[in-house]
Amino acid sequence: MMTTDAKSAEGFYSKLVGWKPQDASQPDMTYTMFLTGEMPVAGLMTLSPEACSSGARPAWIGYVGVDDVDATAQRVTKAGGAIHVPPTDIPNIGRFAMVADPQGAAFSLFKGLSEMPRPDAGPTTTGLVGWHELMAVDGEKAFGFYADLFGWTKADALDMGAMGRYQLFNSGTSTIGGMMTKPAEVPMPFWTYYFRVDEIGAAMERLKQSGGTVISGPMEVPGGEWIVQGLDPQGAMFSLVSAKV
Repeated sequence: MMTTDAKSAEGFYSKLVGWKPQDASQPDMTYTMFLTGEMPVAGLMTLSPEACSSGARPAWIGYVGVDDVDATAQRVTKAGGAIHVPPTDIPNIGRFAMVADPQGAAFSLFKGLSEMPRPDAGPTTTGLVGWHELMAVDGEKAFGFYADLFGWTKADALDMGAMGRYQLFNSGTSTIGGMMTKPAEVPMPFWTYYFRVDEIGAAMERLKQSGGTVISGPMEVPGGEWIVQGLDPQGAMFSLVSAKV
């Protein structure tokens, strides 16, 4: 995630999710890695003053592993998307690019220099990302873009009544997330990430005690799991998921 107060965010998410922070700074950039056990799960850095003055706000952004960052970035633009940060090397780590789909939702592409350990696509372990969700301008068109780009396939679809159709999607054989057309009152499309916690009630109390804000929940979702959506103290949105109340 990119934020305005990295030290505060480090303490907040370490307490909330149970992550262990580890310094992974580069010579010209302070960077914190979050670990679950010894597994790298997420990273944290401070937004530059230039980014803030250009309108950037604290937010999480997801990384999708690809075989070729440059070629995939070209496919993004050819499909009508945009490149916010062109393909760039991270010394001794890998190569990345920050892009947006044709409807404006941002995400990043990544290719490591070596084979990095990573969790299964559909993780159930506390501390991992348990779900990836896209609120799109047009859910069906958005799915087509990501399916063509990454080979994701449709799983079940849920009828959300007045809110429309919630399309689950697979990476390989694992169902890893869902997409839908956003409500009209939501100003822009975005991805949100669900961090798996021990118990939803206890995690919600940690969230509030640490200065965060509950947006919605707890709410039971199909499959018997429980979710909470919230904002951290700097205003970045995130979600929590657990099988236990």
